[in-house]
Amino acid sequence: MTSYPLLRAATPAAGFTSAYPLGNGHLGLMVHGGVASERLVVNEGGTWSGSPHEADRAAAADALPEIQTLLLAGRYSEAQKLVLAHFTCAGPGSGNATGATVPFGCYQVLARLELAWPALTHAAVDGYQRVLDLDGAVTTTSFSANGTSWRRTAFVSHPAKVAALRLEGQAGQVFTIRLTRERDAEISVVDGDLLLTVRLPDGHGAIGVTAVARVRVVGATVEASAGGLTVVANAGPVVVLIAAITDMRSFAGRRADDPVGACAADLRRAAETGWDALFAAHQADHRSLFRRAALTLVGDPRCALLPTAERLTAVAAGIADPGLAALLFAYGRYLLIAGSRVGGLPANLQGIWSDELQTPWNGDWHLDINVQMNYWPAAPTGLAELEQPLFALIDSLQEPGARTARAYYGARGWVAHVITNPWGFTSPGEHASWGATVSGSPWLCTHLWEHWLFTRDRALLAAHWPALAGCARYHLDTLLSAADGRLFTAPSNSPENGFILPSGEVVQVCAAPTIDNQILRALFSATRNASLLLEVEPSLRAELMAALPRLPATRIDSHGRIAEWLHDLPLSEPQHRHVSHLWGLHPGHEITPSDTPELAAAARRTLDARGDAGTGWSVAWKVAFWARLGDGVRAAQLLQRYLAPVAVTDAIHMTGGGTYPNLFCAHPPFQIDGNLGITAAIAELLVQSDWSGLPEDAAQLRLLPALPPDWRDGTVVGLRVRGGARIDLRWSDGRLVSAQLTADHPGSWAVVGAVAQRTATLAAGQVLELVD
Repeated sequence: MTSYPLLRAATPAAGFTSAYPLGNGHLGLMVHGGVASERLVVNEGGTWSGSPHEADRAAAADALPEIQTLLLAGRYSEAQKLVLAHFTCAGPGSGNATGATVPFGCYQVLARLELAWPALTHAAVDGYQRVLDLDGAVTTTSFSANGTSWRRTAFVSHPAKVAALRLEGQAGQVFTIRLTRERDAEISVVDGDLLLTVRLPDGHGAIGVTAVARVRVVGATVEASAGGLTVVANAGPVVVLIAAITDMRSFAGRRADDPVGACAADLRRAAETGWDALFAAHQADHRSLFRRAALTLVGDPRCALLPTAERLTAVAAGIADPGLAALLFAYGRYLLIAGSRVGGLPANLQGIWSDELQTPWNGDWHLDINVQMNYWPAAPTGLAELEQPLFALIDSLQEPGARTARAYYGARGWVAHVITNPWGFTSPGEHASWGATVSGSPWLCTHLWEHWLFTRDRALLAAHWPALAGCARYHLDTLLSAADGRLFTAPSNSPENGFILPSGEVVQVCAAPTIDNQILRALFSATRNASLLLEVEPSLRAELMAALPRLPATRIDSHGRIAEWLHDLPLSEPQHRHVSHLWGLHPGHEITPSDTPELAAAARRTLDARGDAGTGWSVAWKVAFWARLGDGVRAAQLLQRYLAPVAVTDAIHMTGGGTYPNLFCAHPPFQIDGNLGITAAIAELLVQSDWSGLPEDAAQLRLLPALPPDWRDGTVVGLRVRGGARIDLRWSDGRLVSAQLTADHPGSWAVVGAVAQRTATLAAGQVLELVD
């Protein structure tokens, strides 16, 4: 029987990173679970300041030939000065990652809902429990006080588009409700509802987006009071309903021309539906996604009964608790379901959960790994349709990206650099040290192809062909032909590292960093194969086939490591958190122990030199690297580092990583990419697959390629593999004892690793037993 893990706490949350997240893809809550006062952070995915604006430099392309000439000559310092002067964005860009009041904008908290029970202020409390049920997508807070059992239940419904809070306790309980926000807000009571209206600045001194949060109480008597509502319970439980929406005009997201009226309509429908039906529809909807995959790791069952923070502390002390990794896997899938739904905006750096007006790094979409990492677990863990918000983002970047391609490069196609927002920002960043990176948009486009590899959805591939082809055209036009015939990207960066010149100066602008070459090989190959499948644009296919062999090969440097740049250059940060030059190991597929053993050995030496430290998402990536190298021992060591307990804090650090009491990944501060990246990495420890994408080729499968030593016994069901199939595994004492492959589409799979080499061709729906 599959068990679905819980997050547990024995005390109320001390802050945002110990509160429990709920969400339906556009509306999010953070539930703190207080006793005399409850605090819920309310988020809505469209609560963005800023606005569309022109950030391209009109004559930037005039400087390109000189920049490229300098880079080919190795005159990096001069080239970087020119990039800084002519090849950054116009205006303040991201505002140095503090863009709340500039046109770039910032994702912001919408409101805080505060409930207070005066009668519980000094009450003695017994039996306190706070639980987040990942399978039910519901939080419960329960305790005894004043001779009464109290229970508070909360969920956020995707079908009903509302959050719901059920309050059970003392008969006739009296409490107050307030909505608060630091600025840009008006609060009123309208027809018994509490209404908060936010008018977000657009960065030009005008009003940009209107966002609304509205609260309705059911089953109680409600009176307006100073700044909120006073509620007197009637005979039964009290239900509090919350709706939120914006009038934001963006490429996606739930929006309304009349946010106040839209919220009122959502609340009216929810109130008429009633708690029981709301709850049942919510759980059915969530479980239709969540129950597609599950991981069970056998360990001491008593560990699962401990508060989650205590489990983190115990693992840090060396106590074996395999079930905590299974909980982490389930939590990442839960967060993706709660934070990214079809029709909504893609998960940003914090998913949809923020407690600040100036969210760290603007809470935007970083294209040099972070938003891509958010979607790594989608297809492999059975949530492929949740990638559609990411694809909507890609589509939205084509038009502004085409303008940027012309302005800076005089090129066809489209490009986006390192940072973007709902307003279509595609220009380079405001500083040459990181803003010249050009690998962001092709990396995004590899996700379009990966979706095909897992789902074989030809209609979706055809729909997104223009984005894939346009990205390839841009790079074909901008690749610089060197004297030796190779094709270089220039200017670019290796995110976000630098190198030291003989003068001692540190520079970042370069030509053809290794990550660019690896990603372009993947992009060009994918676009060529998509062209074959869709039978379109043979001339583009011919261009790609001519360019592919001219891209610089991945190189081993004089230290026996994967080279980060075209030439051996001393790193300014030898243990930098980005390990960009190993993109070809993961998420790419050009470095493998079986096919390229010398490169795989060099990748190991690279990781050893880079070290195990880093931000939370960096540590998650390193777990995936070691999984691809087939080293479950090193992966387990990195996983333990990822799980290092971190106290509730807002401080920003570039090393350390770790995990907060609510299992949020600590950058620090919180970034959701680590949670989603570690979920994908755990899947890589159990199953790996590769496929060309062409029906005549067999997909390659590796089962239990890097099983950690402590995961002696376990099962995983519902993982997906390339070629379009489901895999279920069971192992005992570290040995595979059962494996079933179920084909969603006709195809062939070659299975290697934990079972004898075999190749099978299956019809759609056919099941293959892989262990005799």
